[in-house]
Amino acid sequence: MSKRVLFSVNHPAQVHLFKYAARELEAEGFETLVAAREKEMTADLLSAEGLDYVTLTTESDGLVELTAELAKRERRLYNLAREFDPSVIVARLAPPAVHVATALGCRNLVYMDTVLRPQTVRLLYHGLTLPFVDDICSPPGMDFHVPFGQSHTVGFQELAYLHPDRFKPEPERLRAHGVNPDATYTVVRLAGWDAYHDIGEKGLDVAARSQLVEQLCDRGEVYITCEGDLPSEYDRYQLAVPPHLVHDLLYFADLYIGDSQTMPTEAALLGTPAIRINSVVGDNDMHNFLELEERELLYSYTDGTAAIDRAEALLADDDAERWERERKRLLAQQRDVTEHMVELIRTGGNG
Repeated sequence: MSKRVLFSVNHPAQVHLFKYAARELEAEGFETLVAAREKEMTADLLSAEGLDYVTLTTESDGLVELTAELAKRERRLYNLAREFDPSVIVARLAPPAVHVATALGCRNLVYMDTVLRPQTVRLLYHGLTLPFVDDICSPPGMDFHVPFGQSHTVGFQELAYLHPDRFKPEPERLRAHGVNPDATYTVVRLAGWDAYHDIGEKGLDVAARSQLVEQLCDRGEVYITCEGDLPSEYDRYQLAVPPHLVHDLLYFADLYIGDSQTMPTEAALLGTPAIRINSVVGDNDMHNFLELEERELLYSYTDGTAAIDRAEALLADDDAERWERERKRLLAQQRDVTEHMVELIRTGGNG
């Protein structure tokens, strides 16, 4: 069997998802390569993590441009994979990865934990991908029908890089960039809401965003991380650490609040009180949010005012140890996602 693994990365979060698996495989004698899509700080993260990568495309805006980019990425991924000759392509669920693997006769291993909206987008996307999937890993309750493949249950995909066996927070890494980990501070995330799976959804509006930042400043430092360019009025709150240290920043934070989907889960899994605000919140929310809410590690709102009130209450809460206790109880029931990923790559999906 070829000992080459090609990772397809379309978003900065996927660098974290796959980085430890790539390192473990390399230590075992595998050759790995990342096929990257340049979005935000993807290239910076790959370089900081020391991963070999080739940039295939750059993020596009607009439906027509995104469709053209998708076709270009698939063509370039095919050419790269044909030259690299991998035994498996590992990716988030996306047409290029599964199509190229099928065309070249190699396995694909994909991860998916997102409910696509609206339904027409979901049906189209699933129709273009699921018939070509060999192995798919998804949370409980997300049953993807893969007619010729296997399904595997993975609780929190963020535990590929935030499991205690992988992530060790270091306060000195923050101090080196001017952040006092012992001081009171809040991390705010502003998402872009322009991805294909965000059609029809929205996050914080300008008024709620301004009110939120103003009130949080009365409680301590505020650090804002933004998808795309940070609005100029928030320049003084620019993220103070390089992107690859954002999980250290989240771990030592007193609060996370924002309208993204990934970072609130990351904060909660690190034992940091997390508040999520966007229009996706509702009765049919995804498994990760529902479980974290049940454990009171995460609070989700569609209303900015209610979220700000919750933020005030959480920052006034002096029982900081409660979050760490509940986090430990949760993690005791979860597996190391990277360990499982490497096992699936090694065993051909029978792990």
